[in-house]
Amino acid sequence: MGVIQITAGLLKLDKFIRLVPYPVMLGFVNGLAIVIFLAQLQHFQVSAEDGGSQWMNGIHLWLLLGLIVLTMVIIHFLPKFTKAIPSSLAAIIVVSLIVILFNVDVRTVGDMASIAGGLPDFHIPSVPMTLETLWIILPYSVILAAIGLIESLLTMSLIDEITETRGRGNKECIGQGSANVVTGFFGGMGGCAMIGQSMINVNSGGRVRLSGISAGIFLLCFILFASTLIEAIPLAALIGVMFIVVIGTFEWSSFRILGKIPRSDAFVLILVSGVTVVTDLAVAVVVGVIVSALVFAWDAAKRMDAETHIDANGTKVYTLRGPLFFGSIQSFKDLFDPRNDPDDVIIDFIHTRVYDHSGIEAIDSLADRYVSAGKTLHLRHLAPECRALLKKAGDLMEANVIEDPKYHVADDSLA
Repeated sequence: MGVIQITAGLLKLDKFIRLVPYPVMLGFVNGLAIVIFLAQLQHFQVSAEDGGSQWMNGIHLWLLLGLIVLTMVIIHFLPKFTKAIPSSLAAIIVVSLIVILFNVDVRTVGDMASIAGGLPDFHIPSVPMTLETLWIILPYSVILAAIGLIESLLTMSLIDEITETRGRGNKECIGQGSANVVTGFFGGMGGCAMIGQSMINVNSGGRVRLSGISAGIFLLCFILFASTLIEAIPLAALIGVMFIVVIGTFEWSSFRILGKIPRSDAFVLILVSGVTVVTDLAVAVVVGVIVSALVFAWDAAKRMDAETHIDANGTKVYTLRGPLFFGSIQSFKDLFDPRNDPDDVIIDFIHTRVYDHSGIEAIDSLADRYVSAGKTLHLRHLAPECRALLKKAGDLMEANVIEDPKYHVADDSLA
């Protein structure tokens, strides 16, 4: 995983992330916000008598909700009075003191698990160093590396937008990959940037690298020396912090713009959000980019227009622009006016191509309209592959093909 991320950084593949369409970015942000929100709901459940789980009720539920609301209120309003202390930290301390001093019966971090630990030992993974091992771990490494890079780089893009700065994505890839390589020799898991922690950091005033470094150092100190303090923190305080992260992360403006943006963009936004929740971030972003590319390709391909003029012989010339295939047939037909055109009409294909039998049928249908109106339709500057299609059509074609004596020059200009 780490090696793949380092390679991506050296190749500067982070630039591809900056090409992600904006609807995909919105879907990514909204999807992650929904995932964070759904992850908190498990804390509203307790063990049932049948060994399963059930939703809280009664006084325990109201205590939990009250502390969550208090946490959110402190985080929201404290910065209006002072920014000397991060509002999230202040909220956690206040709620923790209330729970300890008044002996409030709520679950704490210690009730979920112990975070106490020590420094890891260096060891080389005890697996066979063979190609067979490589082929086993490679698919999972690629998936994890892709998820880590995509989430980290999209998070960086979001933070850049908030702070009006520009991060160095290639350095992020190399640094993250190097750390994941090293941590593997100490029994650690691969990691990446977290949008929740990043939003808390930025909203608390963090703007430089020291803020991220401090977060890691303090976390290490808590695990080694102050685990009992962290285990005393009520879960309600952490849930409140994460709810604030959800509110700050979710792009609420996306509801307002859904009716104003193209339907394809709205579809991509909703699709990426849904896929992020159902599967994972990497799949969601890839799906969003593919759908956006297909939509753009379809919209661009079905556009067709024509420049018209009357030549010295009184013949009307249509110079087409755009591909002629099943998607652009209607646009092609709308360009012509057989009833009001002169007796001779030329369609110039110098800037277009006929790609399928639907295009041939469209030309044939247009020829019928001109014949019915007592007029003649000619075709000019057809590419070799287009002429092959027309020859295969045989008697279906009722239009005259004007041979261009300098056709190879026109063909070269299109290459």
